[in-house]
Amino acid sequence: MDKVIDTKIEDFKLRFANKNDVPLILSFIKELAAYEKMEDEVVASEDILMQSLFKRKAAETIIGEYKGEPVGFVVFFHNFSTFLGKPGLYIEDIYVKPEMRGKGFGKTMFLFMAKLAVERDCGRMDWSCLDWNEPSIDFYKSMGAVAMDEWTIYRIHGDTLKDLSNQFK
Repeated sequence: MDKVIDTKIEDFKLRFANKNDVPLILSFIKELAAYEKMEDEVVASEDILMQSLFKRKAAETIIGEYKGEPVGFVVFFHNFSTFLGKPGLYIEDIYVKPEMRGKGFGKTMFLFMAKLAVERDCGRMDWSCLDWNEPSIDFYKSMGAVAMDEWTIYRIHGDTLKDLSNQFK
């Protein structure tokens, strides 16, 4: 049985996801994509998630449950800071179902991630947030987060990534 992590909110528990949660994780990803108006970008499937999360262990997932029902999730992985010489904890996604917001579940999951980062001797915790998502930006700032405005995120993906990889001989 999975270890259940009690929280300060009555009937709200956290746990690390297991292989049986893959359909749930995919449904949360799709809900988040709909919220962010990015449904067309979701190419993840149950098979891909099984491979990435549980076989390759490229990331980990926390499930938040209220009264035994899943209401949110966090997907995260470790990165590394060369300047600190320590791992960091990167939150890829944190999501709470819209009808469950305002109850402290997102804050509790966020605080757990900070606790986990400290327990794992991480030097920092990072994430990205869409510029238009004012409720999330306000929340992160209330937690003491500082926007890294002087940094620009760059990305190479899809065919461009494949084309670049083919240039290495």
